[in-house]
Amino acid sequence: MPGSPQYDAVVVGSGPNGLAAAITIARAGHSVLLFEANDTIGGGTRSAELTLPGFVHDVCSAVHPLAISSQFFRSLPLADHGLKWIQPSAPLAHPLDDGSAILAERSVELTAQNLGSDGASYTNLFGPLAENWNKLESFLMGPLAAARHPIVAARFGLHAMQSASAIARKVFREPRARALFAGYAAHSILPLDRLPSGAFGLMLGITAHSAGWPFAAGGSQSIANALASYLKSLGGEIITGKPIESVDQLPPAKAILFDLTPRQLLKVVQTRIPTRFRAKLATFRYGPGVCKVDWALDAPIPWTAQECLRAGTVHIGGTLEEIEASERAPWAGEHAARPFVLLAQPTLFDPSRAPAGKHIAWAYCHVPNGSTVDMSQRIEDQIERFAPGFRKLILKRSVMLPASLEAHNSNLIGGDIAGGASDLAQFFLRPTLRLYRTPAKNIFICSSSTPPGAGVHGLCGCRAALAALRSAF
Repeated sequence: MPGSPQYDAVVVGSGPNGLAAAITIARAGHSVLLFEANDTIGGGTRSAELTLPGFVHDVCSAVHPLAISSQFFRSLPLADHGLKWIQPSAPLAHPLDDGSAILAERSVELTAQNLGSDGASYTNLFGPLAENWNKLESFLMGPLAAARHPIVAARFGLHAMQSASAIARKVFREPRARALFAGYAAHSILPLDRLPSGAFGLMLGITAHSAGWPFAAGGSQSIANALASYLKSLGGEIITGKPIESVDQLPPAKAILFDLTPRQLLKVVQTRIPTRFRAKLATFRYGPGVCKVDWALDAPIPWTAQECLRAGTVHIGGTLEEIEASERAPWAGEHAARPFVLLAQPTLFDPSRAPAGKHIAWAYCHVPNGSTVDMSQRIEDQIERFAPGFRKLILKRSVMLPASLEAHNSNLIGGDIAGGASDLAQFFLRPTLRLYRTPAKNIFICSSSTPPGAGVHGLCGCRAALAALRSAF
């Protein structure tokens, strides 16, 4: 871009992490220019009318426990820039075949009351962890470092270094509590008998009680819009509709931060980084993808268990054993006959997102990376299992296979929504031992392929920007 002005930093990609990186540098008093390939900012936090006019769906992420928990987001005046959180009456429901449902309430104690003889075990597991979330947060969501509160961290670690299957069977005796914990852990997109699936299960359970699982009013786009508005108030600039295919397209800058996964970064930086480091990035592994469905509905989902209507998120998968089989399948290149389905029903709590009296729902299941199989019928079969008559309410559906998701957001390689496999080998040190840095002094990685990984929290971008401020300025 000949003749362009000199910027202190240039950021490529306007997902939550790209915006967070740009904000962190702008708050430090430096000039920032951000490029976004699409016409709309947001990456995984975009919303659009995917089915019918007036029905506002979330293209990728919909529910945001890590966003409302994020130390970084809490440090920003996002409410002043239009962001409002909506907390459902209960974070989560998990329906069962007997017609009942397990509710994860904001209160650990109320949740435990719904778990029979496992209630005390649930309280003993999650009570102290949720109570001490403020002490755990910096340890779990920050870069790998010594814990500031070692006793609290040790309590978490004693359980977290087990698989989700092991925790479910050791801590709980009955199917209800085991199923609830399996649903928490399935967000890891890992087989539940592998590490660190247990850590994910604990994290999701803790956030349900400590912060809730809220929606952004108006849709997830509101998060990106608030971040962008705040960035502009700091003097940051944003250019949309500008794909960056080579680092040579960028104006001169002290630091260049890429909200891209390793495969994309390799294409863009080319020879700016040494061959050996390029080879390390090339070994970065991507995990399973997702098949996602959005529905415009004529009425709320007719759950057999009416308490599901209190929950923003519904885990559809039955028992621990069924969820284990579902989450094992994509790692073996298979498609589960009865997939574990993560479903959100925003309009029960935010009616502004659909015409009066109408509703939307959002759901996905895990599939092999790059899958071309349309799982929408299997997903709907699972919903019908717990909500007979659901299909009769569908006005229109939008189905996104992995290729469609990647076309909407190039970071979703093969439909991988986590920025890379989150198994033990890539859990702590990702994408390489350098974390956010590369051998090139002014090139940094700020995507969810860096710690602390997937989720809308902005911490990957913030940490990468802090690294850049320390070494490039």
